[in-house]
Amino acid sequence: MEYWRKSIRLDGWDYRFPSFYFITICTKDRIHYFGEIRDGVMGLTEQGCAAWYFWDQIPDHFDNVKLDAFVVMPNHVHGIIQIIPNENGSHSVGTLHATSLQNTGLNNRMSEISPKPKSLSAAVRSYKSAVTRWCNAKNYEFSWQSRFYDHIIRSQKSLDNIRLYIEMNPRNWESDQEHSINSQF
Repeated sequence: MEYWRKSIRLDGWDYRFPSFYFITICTKDRIHYFGEIRDGVMGLTEQGCAAWYFWDQIPDHFDNVKLDAFVVMPNHVHGIIQIIPNENGSHSVGTLHATSLQNTGLNNRMSEISPKPKSLSAAVRSYKSAVTRWCNAKNYEFSWQSRFYDHIIRSQKSLDNIRLYIEMNPRNWESDQEHSINSQF
């Protein structure tokens, strides 16, 4: 029996398309690897510093990405990623080639579910991988939740509200713990 998880991405949306995206990535089992909040201020562990550092490195690896507001919380990160058009004003469209699986249904399925080059999912996968590799190299116990949450930001008002939410997140941590971190959008 084949089992494929349904994607939580917006059906029909090309995540290589220029837009602002609000991202939340959680640690596995929401373990507090990244530090703790005291009096509304986030104190980072070394893993939290790595999470911050590697987020800042994303544009060095993805020339179609600009970063906006970002915060590291004890068990998750929130950030805004902007996918920008290339120099001629269009967005990048890449293809994946799975040569060892050519002409098979599995090849088609893997192409469908794999992150496309220069896509939001490719950037997030690269980020998660960099943090995980760093933690493993330092012998820290660490693991991400397998998926991530995204919200396509469609207006300036929404962008402003999300920026404020990210900025205020450490100060609102105590009251926010009782609610889903994604419930406000």
